[in-house]
Amino acid sequence: MTTNKITESAIEQFAIELLEKSGYQYVYGPDIAPDGQMPERQSFEDVLLIERLTAAVARINPNVPADAREDAVKQLLRLNSSELISNNESFHRMLTEGVKVSYQKDDNSRGDLVWLIDFSAPENSDFLVLNQYTVIENHVNKRPDVVLFVNGLPLVIIELKNPADENATIHSAFQQIQTYKQAIPKLFAYNGFIVISDGLEARAGTISAAFSRFMAWKTADGKVEASPLIGQLETLIKGMLCRNTLLDLIRHFIVFERKAVQKQPSLGPSQGEGGHYRGGMYFMGMINQVRELRKNQTKAEEIFWELVRNKGFLGLKFRRQHQIGHYIVDFYCHSERLIIEFDGEVHNTSEQRKKDEKRDKYLKSLGNKVLRFSNTELIENTENVLKVIVESLSPLGRDGREGGITFGRDGREGGITFGRDGREGGITFGRDGREGGITTVITIKKLAAYHQYYAVNRAVESTLRASGFVATRFKEPDCPKVIESPENYRLPDAGTQPVGDRKGGVVWHTQGSGKSLSMVFYTGKIVLAMDNPTVLVITDRNDLDDQLFDTFASSKQLLRQEPVQAESREHLKELLKVASGGIVFTTIQKFQPDEGNVYERLSDRKNIIVIADEAHRTQYDFKAKTIDAKDKNGNVVGKRIVYGFAKYLRDALPNATYLGFTGTPIENTDVNTPAVFGNYVDVYDILQAVTDGATVRIYYESRLAKITLSEEGRKLISSFDETLSRPLPEGEEDACTWREEEDDSFSPSVRDKREGGREGLAKWTRLEALIGSADRIRQIAQDIVTHFEQRQEVFEGKGMVVTMSRRIAAELYTEIIKIRPQWHNDDLRKGAIKVVMTSASSDGPEISKHHTTKEQRRTLADRMKNPEDELKLVIVRDMWLTGFDVPCLHTLYIDKPMRGHNLMQAIARVNRVYKDKAGGLVVDYLGITADLKKALSFYSDSGGKGDPAVAQEKAVQLMLEKLEIVSQMFYGFAYEEYFEADTGRKLSLILAAEDHILGLENGKKRFIDEVTALSQAFSIAIPHEQAMDVKDEVAFFQVVKSRLVKFDSSSPFGRGGGEGLETAIRQVIDKALVTEQVIDVFDAAGIKKPDISILSEDFLLEVQNMKHKNIALEVLKKLLNDEIRARIKKNLIQGKSFMEMLEDSIKKYHNKILTAAEVIEELIKLSKEIREMDKEPQEMGMSDYEYAFYTAIANNESARQVMAKEKLRELAVVLFEKVRENTSIDWTIKESVKAKLKVIVKRILRQYGYPPDMQMLATETVLKQAELIADEIAHGK
Repeated sequence: MTTNKITESAIEQFAIELLEKSGYQYVYGPDIAPDGQMPERQSFEDVLLIERLTAAVARINPNVPADAREDAVKQLLRLNSSELISNNESFHRMLTEGVKVSYQKDDNSRGDLVWLIDFSAPENSDFLVLNQYTVIENHVNKRPDVVLFVNGLPLVIIELKNPADENATIHSAFQQIQTYKQAIPKLFAYNGFIVISDGLEARAGTISAAFSRFMAWKTADGKVEASPLIGQLETLIKGMLCRNTLLDLIRHFIVFERKAVQKQPSLGPSQGEGGHYRGGMYFMGMINQVRELRKNQTKAEEIFWELVRNKGFLGLKFRRQHQIGHYIVDFYCHSERLIIEFDGEVHNTSEQRKKDEKRDKYLKSLGNKVLRFSNTELIENTENVLKVIVESLSPLGRDGREGGITFGRDGREGGITFGRDGREGGITFGRDGREGGITTVITIKKLAAYHQYYAVNRAVESTLRASGFVATRFKEPDCPKVIESPENYRLPDAGTQPVGDRKGGVVWHTQGSGKSLSMVFYTGKIVLAMDNPTVLVITDRNDLDDQLFDTFASSKQLLRQEPVQAESREHLKELLKVASGGIVFTTIQKFQPDEGNVYERLSDRKNIIVIADEAHRTQYDFKAKTIDAKDKNGNVVGKRIVYGFAKYLRDALPNATYLGFTGTPIENTDVNTPAVFGNYVDVYDILQAVTDGATVRIYYESRLAKITLSEEGRKLISSFDETLSRPLPEGEEDACTWREEEDDSFSPSVRDKREGGREGLAKWTRLEALIGSADRIRQIAQDIVTHFEQRQEVFEGKGMVVTMSRRIAAELYTEIIKIRPQWHNDDLRKGAIKVVMTSASSDGPEISKHHTTKEQRRTLADRMKNPEDELKLVIVRDMWLTGFDVPCLHTLYIDKPMRGHNLMQAIARVNRVYKDKAGGLVVDYLGITADLKKALSFYSDSGGKGDPAVAQEKAVQLMLEKLEIVSQMFYGFAYEEYFEADTGRKLSLILAAEDHILGLENGKKRFIDEVTALSQAFSIAIPHEQAMDVKDEVAFFQVVKSRLVKFDSSSPFGRGGGEGLETAIRQVIDKALVTEQVIDVFDAAGIKKPDISILSEDFLLEVQNMKHKNIALEVLKKLLNDEIRARIKKNLIQGKSFMEMLEDSIKKYHNKILTAAEVIEELIKLSKEIREMDKEPQEMGMSDYEYAFYTAIANNESARQVMAKEKLRELAVVLFEKVRENTSIDWTIKESVKAKLKVIVKRILRQYGYPPDMQMLATETVLKQAELIADEIAHGK
């Protein structure tokens, strides 16, 4: 009999076949299990295929002695951290940088690297695909669907779901992975990335990625985007999992970034050590052994004790040679439940290793973490050992900015500093002053998206062409180079430029799509592709320099060196006058001669790469212009000629190759950018980014009508041009108020310089006075407070206000806290609103009190990026408008003239992906509509597709459309009564509305889907007047939806759906229901709280008497469905029988054979029957599992007639015992074991006289029942 039904195993087989075609060898997982036909694992706890790994290491490293190669494998197996992400990072470092070993050669100790994979020659590696790969850890058995091994390393885990099963979604695949990570973390310690799929949709992400960060791979060949008619799983396997691409991704396109968070201390004072207890264990009295061990400490133990004694290490109290249970551990910290052991060579023997494992298992069972190091590790690499310990501490983390390590009080917050000073990075451990919590740094593993991967590869190729460099030491496998080629946009392509022209091209990736990370990936790859080049990263503002530098600094494992910021022009010259190497950050303004018009030559080298962020900006030009020359007092003393910074760059580095990155396209009239950088390398526009889910759509709301602005002010705004945003040359900052910390593009002195004297100053002053009038600031303050609070009611997130001047920013803050005084706090780490800017003492006390240093801005940035922090609103003038990434930022208020690139950069602050954020909102108080249209015009003229911003009215229109659809579902039901009703009546109407929806054909699913779409549109539309008008209706529909999803087991939001989808959209709350503290509307339906059995007489009677029969049916159907599914997991025959009865009754209802009341009667009868059947195992003196076997053999009439009930009972007990005796782990997927069991079952059935004509069917049923409870049988032995 054939079937057209799609199954999960069919999807699995499809994936395996595709991988085989891509060059992977396929092996059935159970075949290489410890008890398989061709075992390659000693136990199910082994996650690596050691024989394959050892063979590959020997093949790739023939010149390294065998002992050293063996040591490398041992290091790989010994990942000491208790944190999964830390172990994964350590593994990734060994995988991509080689494993450090040492050995004796010619009587000298020699250091070397052992490589696990030959990245330059994929054919030299062993690519293997396994399915049904069972892993057991801490007695928990899990079996991922498909695992890809390279040289015995499990680099890719694929979790598949059935597309034909509505309950098996890609989200449930993600949830399954989270379960695996908790249960079998050892497997994930060696993971490169994860793939989740339902056969059609497929996404990839890392072990630390949230569901929203799993992304599709859109091309199979890197040249054209795959057709939507081809499943994403097929595209991902052919493209991303292609052997060359996989190794390229693993080596060059993964970074581990750090993120500051706040955590509470793990143990309170009450949990300290008691008088008669040590380490939480009663002291057993092994004092003599302890004293003897302390007298005979090893050198490693002596060194470590000197570091940690007297709370010298992070203020933690350590005990040495401390007794726990019947063991004495080397070092123990009770507050962290941390045990540290230092082992000599004796611990390398297999016998001692087994003892250590038994000992560690016991110590961990008491809730301790155990770290083991060799004595040599501590003596030769103390710093690394200390960092591993830091990583393991529960409330702490690592920063990743290596360098010297210092331990000592920092004095500021009573914390302790580990690493470098606060300016250049490090970790501060200690209380942050806010809630007694601890500020720490967590690690996030990031993987390149497909558009980043192909863009970077093409940029590297273009750079090698432009520099005329021939790769000699670096050999990369052939990898696909580009998908979004400029030709597809009818734009000039850098690939057509001549060799050696020094123009690497321009990468145009829309804002928010990961441009900074692409620059990191590019730099990491280019440093290997060229002969140790110097990479110079240039921005045009110091805050951008800091932001980009932080991104690079936290990714230095990939960069293989530490980036450096140039602190001054002299420091920059010093950094660039080197023979090779280095990653240097600077601002463009530093490239200006001290005198004359020629910048001194710093290097003739060709292997210098200049990366320019936002390369389109006007500072990258060659033009000469005449400006005022001033003396030290600011007096004009003549004229002087200055050139664009591009000229000075070429003076300094004449043979460098230039590559530009931009979030907005190059204007058609811009001749400077192509002259410096060349043509486009790669394009990734707004349309593609939104389609891929890399960014969200931006919506625009004008509130100009709400705020007074005179006609004079509007004319002044329209007369301002692009020069407002042009940065001032660094050589002039002494003659005006411009400071490097901030581009003071609206300072009167700067205006005076740029606009030609008094006229420019007067224009700026008039406009600033009009926009910053006291009445107008009060109006804006009130409107922002009202608007933002209404937004927060619907969408949980943050907001940013952009003002024209520091004065306006300070006064706006003052007015806002008058309205909401509780938002204010003088403490930098507290308060819901802050101003982010710099100031000078001449600005006066009201402005200067908001001055922030670089470190203070880092603190505020961390607070802003943390969704849980109380800081919800910031006021800025120029800072944080470019390159500042806050995914939870949903609203940007603009009260400043902006246009062109600067406007597009600013509005992109709200386009980041965050949970279920449907879009970001830009609120306009100055009338920037015309500027947005101009931006759109030049964007589309430049080849870009997709709107930079969409009018909020479109979201309002969509909201109204969805509202109409939902409203129509209540045709004939007067839900409007709800809005005037008291609380009791409201509750009744909610139930009546539920009952109405449930009475519609497919009503529940349609209603849930439409209200979800309505809520998303509403979250963008709020607080538009039309959105406010329908707020109550939306609230009512959301209440009804929230009730319905509780009945829906398949919904990720329902009770049966496990952990819900990430959401930031809030349900609009009906305050009447909140103030009455009514939580569960079941109370209004007359159903008692479920503290009794749902199948009790009392409960069934209550359901039978419910007024709303559709709700009663839905309640009973869901609860019965859950009850029966739980039984099916234990008893196949009984569960299937009950489920058939339930489905038959529901089918009669859907076919109008039974009314709701009649089907309720049937379901109540079924409930009573289930209740009675639950008593039978106990009455027969059987366990639940034995009884399950009894139902399997008693499921046919002839057997019941031929054999007495007692004989069937005896037969069931014997069958259960024989099956249990003859099974092992994974027996359900081992055909040999199943065949043996089949013979045993048949023989027993014959011995007991089971009817011959039914023996075959009974055998199959018994085996199916056994498979159903396989884990319980195997582990219960």
